[in-house]
Amino acid sequence: MPGVIVRDEETFEKALKRFKKACEKAGIISDMKRHQHFEKPSERKKRKINAAKRKRMKLEKVLTS
Repeated sequence: MPGVIVRDEETFEKALKRFKKACEKAGIISDMKRHQHFEKPSERKKRKINAAKRKRMKLEKVLTS
């Protein structure tokens, strides 16, 4: 769990910004978003297949240009 020690003469906003950046770097925010609701294994598989299709289409578009 990331933590931030507030420095002397540091505003709360700056300390909060450093804390958010530490959480983002540790992957806590993306993990939290992924676990906000339950995803059935079939839905997860479908999402991954669609993401792979989009990635492949994007690569094909770049290579043909």
